[in-house]
Amino acid sequence: MNTPLLEALSAVLLAAVLAWAVVRPFGWPEAVLAVPAAGIAVATRAISPDHARTEVEQLGPVVGFLAAVLVLAHFCDLEGLFQACGAWMARWAAGRPVRLLAAVFALASAITAVLSLDATIVLLTPVVFATAARTGVRPKPHVYACTHLSNTASLLLPVSNLTNLLAFAASGLTFTRFAALMALPWLVAIGAEYLVFRRFFARDLTAAAPAARDTGEAPRLPLFALVTVGCTLAGFVVASAFGVDPAWVAAAGALVLAGRALVRRKATPVTVVRAAAPAFLAFVLALGIVVRAVVDNGLADALGHVLPGGTGLPALLGTAALAAVLANLINNLPAVLVLLPLAAPAGSGAVLAVLLGVNIGPNLTYAGSLATLLWRRIVHQHEHGVDLGEFTRLGLIAVPSALAVSVVALWGSLQIF
Repeated sequence: MNTPLLEALSAVLLAAVLAWAVVRPFGWPEAVLAVPAAGIAVATRAISPDHARTEVEQLGPVVGFLAAVLVLAHFCDLEGLFQACGAWMARWAAGRPVRLLAAVFALASAITAVLSLDATIVLLTPVVFATAARTGVRPKPHVYACTHLSNTASLLLPVSNLTNLLAFAASGLTFTRFAALMALPWLVAIGAEYLVFRRFFARDLTAAAPAARDTGEAPRLPLFALVTVGCTLAGFVVASAFGVDPAWVAAAGALVLAGRALVRRKATPVTVVRAAAPAFLAFVLALGIVVRAVVDNGLADALGHVLPGGTGLPALLGTAALAAVLANLINNLPAVLVLLPLAAPAGSGAVLAVLLGVNIGPNLTYAGSLATLLWRRIVHQHEHGVDLGEFTRLGLIAVPSALAVSVVALWGSLQIF
């Protein structure tokens, strides 16, 4: 096949894979189309077998880490961590919507940073629904906060998001230096989101709530799960200092919690495997191959002409804006896979600017990130409608605000550190 045909084929395969991930016909997993698409890309030489193998080898540790974190989050939920969080939110908010929003922002930001954005979407969102019903407040601002913070609040640690792991590998930074550089952008982005939410949902947040209800006894914190998560985080820092892949640390934490559940007969080996979401892991690997095919067939050259060079403030703003636009066009995971090789030669600052764009940018559209797509399905399961126009209007205000201040904060952090 000649080059124009390969370009067209790789673009069609990527579009088909992303469309399937958005629609998920019959509820089938994303991998149902992604894996055959990757096979077609290799068979037609849209990507060479060597490049496909290299892509899988590069993504292997990242996918292994993702599997471990999914297991860790699942068994934290089994230990009662998220139920305890919901009970705490209900007691602290006491029927006041603004206080509940502050509690959701605090918890969602912490959970996203420590247990990854998937935990916030899959495990915290249902808890927020239940807490809103329990306290008698309107759920919309608090539920929308879950999806926005699953993206925005995933900036802090290399382990907070799959995109972070990819950027971490490309940046050449240590775990602690990555966190130090991203701490200020993380804080100001969350702050900007909070101010936007207070203004955008002012009517819902000032609506009169029923009289305070009995929220029950004080929640019992699952100390074993908390200690395990804390030790895992400490392990990430130590492992980074010795050049050990964070996937091994995450696997150790997951093994402790899963082993405890198996011993207590609260889980089976099949439960552990399902918690790791093997179909989704296969989708990530297959998507990586399809994206690499698109890159090899001209996309990298096209983006190379428009990607700003350097790490000055204007260049960082341009890089983050381009990453945000690309994330909404082709989803943030393909976007980061495409942009990182182009940004890496400019240094860690450019890599982190790409990360700001692909993590904050997806709050603009449903298709911007897989987490947002998953959140939409969970919201529909709770029979709560999501208006596309409202979602987009919120994103048009929140994304530019959070992205601009976080890039400025990143630039400042680079000067300091």
